[in-house]
Amino acid sequence: MTVGEICNREVIVIQRDATIVEAARLMRQYHVGAVIVVDKHSDRQIPVGIVTDRDLVVEVLATELDETVITVGDIMTPEVFTVKESASTHDAIELMRRKTSRRLPVVNETGELVGILTLDDALQIVSEELLDLAKLVRYEQKKEVRHRP
Repeated sequence: MTVGEICNREVIVIQRDATIVEAARLMRQYHVGAVIVVDKHSDRQIPVGIVTDRDLVVEVLATELDETVITVGDIMTPEVFTVKESASTHDAIELMRRKTSRRLPVVNETGELVGILTLDDALQIVSEELLDLAKLVRYEQKKEVRHRP
């Protein structure tokens, strides 16, 4: 299974010159814990950073900075790790583990943002696969009892 098959295609994005209040409002409006910071090149959106709800708390609220003048670009994590939509889910999960990242922007072959893969998405896929394996074990046990009483 590829990342493109399971990722969320509705990504909440923001420009780096937006205020952090705008970012917080987007997170609240769309019930997400992060927004992807993008630069626009023609009609393409290229991910350049990420801002999480934790960034807002730790970087701004806890330090008592003036949230009306701080921009998304000031607090974004600029080293954003992306995954291609053609990558396997296994490879994406391994990248999340190696980079200790709960969220991976998904890009196409030209680097344009097309989706996001979150830890929650990955957990759902893995748990469904484990359930399928458990069902197989149960089926094999019942088959064994029927054929070898």
